[in-house]
Amino acid sequence: MRAMRWVSSVFKTEHEITAVQNTKNRKLVVGSLLGAMAAILQSAGLIGGVGYAFSIMATGPIVLATVTSIQIGLLTYAVTTFLLVILHPSEVLVFLFTTGLLGIALGIGFKLYKTRSMVSVLGGIALTAGILILLYLFHFPVLGPSISSKVSGTVIVGVLLFGLLYSWIWMNLCIVGKKHLNKFMTRKFIQEKDESG
Repeated sequence: MRAMRWVSSVFKTEHEITAVQNTKNRKLVVGSLLGAMAAILQSAGLIGGVGYAFSIMATGPIVLATVTSIQIGLLTYAVTTFLLVILHPSEVLVFLFTTGLLGIALGIGFKLYKTRSMVSVLGGIALTAGILILLYLFHFPVLGPSISSKVSGTVIVGVLLFGLLYSWIWMNLCIVGKKHLNKFMTRKFIQEKDESG
């Protein structure tokens, strides 16, 4: 009974992420900076080892840009793609269909839905679709060379479960990150106010 109440409370919990109102120029500048940051993080895989840990962080800037504005998020997604064509062309497909697509889906989820579960499910479905498109349409070995590019129900279910879990983790990371960012911005604002007063 307690487990059912806990599951129910987790799925009904609101995420409390909202966008700060900014001018169009400021949004464009922020979107451009976030796009450059996402491209650098995605390209970090060139280093190998630790670089792969950094490359999965490319989702974060895309989520931030999309929460600012869906239009800015899509522009940031496009800017990052073009930068990757120059910096690390082999990462373009991976970004377009995994890290970048997840960022767009989570950002849109935060804008459209109030509950964490809906945000997480939207991101998970988008990530699953992206991985399956890479695997079965482009025959890109996104899951490694041991996974065949022939359609398999087991692989599809496994990718869906992974996509939902990974999306849930990213959704929670975004919420924690936003809380810390808000605290930092509030502290900075108070400090600037004290210095000017």
